[in-house]
Amino acid sequence: MSKIITLGEIMLRLSTPGYTRFVQANTFNVTYGGGEANVAVSCANYGHDTYFISKLPKNEIGQAALNHLRRFGVHTDFIARGGERLGIYYLESGAAMRPSKVIYDRTHSAIAEATPSDFDFDKIMEGANWFHWSGITPAISDNAAELTRLACEAAKRHHVTISVDLNFRKKLWTSEKAQTIMRPLMKYVDVCIGNEEDAQLCLGFKPQADVMKGQTDAEGYKGIFTTMQKEFGFKYVISTLRESFSASHNGWKAMIYDGKDFYISKRYDIEPIIDRVGGGDSFSGGIIHGFLTKKPMDEALEFAVAASALKHTINGDFNMVSAEEVEALAEGNVSGRVQR
Repeated sequence: MSKIITLGEIMLRLSTPGYTRFVQANTFNVTYGGGEANVAVSCANYGHDTYFISKLPKNEIGQAALNHLRRFGVHTDFIARGGERLGIYYLESGAAMRPSKVIYDRTHSAIAEATPSDFDFDKIMEGANWFHWSGITPAISDNAAELTRLACEAAKRHHVTISVDLNFRKKLWTSEKAQTIMRPLMKYVDVCIGNEEDAQLCLGFKPQADVMKGQTDAEGYKGIFTTMQKEFGFKYVISTLRESFSASHNGWKAMIYDGKDFYISKRYDIEPIIDRVGGGDSFSGGIIHGFLTKKPMDEALEFAVAASALKHTINGDFNMVSAEEVEALAEGNVSGRVQR
């Protein structure tokens, strides 16, 4: 299969048991996750040769995170070791009208303070087919933003397809700072993935949509898709379209534009949601797999939407599904009947 590279931060995730609140919890459930690490696991599950690039502290907690990636078949050959700490995020899962909450504790993490000398990006990109990053990585620190730029330049030198998930995080930076960093990086990007908030806050494009009210009619996106494609030269512009009725109930579909045609996927009604963290990352992993297995644009999108719908039913950051399970859902098997 294909060689895929992702660059980012994997963190220790501490989540409250069940749907308890932070102020109620006496214990936390421990796992690991983070945007680009989640994408790497998805792609490895689909059979690809997947490498995650990061820096982890040279202690037992850093080793535990590295082992967690290896458990799911992700290659860790190019992960640098050193630095002070592993980033942490705390998760309180919402229910009904109460939203989920995330608290970050990631300042001065190993990847945030990594330098170009930690990585040989030309060696990393040799023979690669795809490089994926997200807007979370350059938001971590100026150092991480520089690493993202250098990785993109190396990927271009090696003729590697580059995708980005815009992934704006207001707890990490402002829209003004995001646009100064993200817009110049778009010249490297072939496939741009995001949602209505990401496009506005990272790049300054506002669709006719109101995500807070669940109004995400695809027609409101066509204008900005066309403008984004013309300004940055993307081969594909893709947006997930989430209808958020509550923390437990979402509608889910997506839209893609190739500079000529628009395609809107089928819609999934997801209720109850078990864990939506990593839903967007599972979508990115699905798109990458779809294109690398030579699916046409519409089939690649349907695979990605089905993969992400399944992720909403799985605890943890990682989407622990096979390509066959995703294909079955994409083909219409939504009954959830016991398989014996």
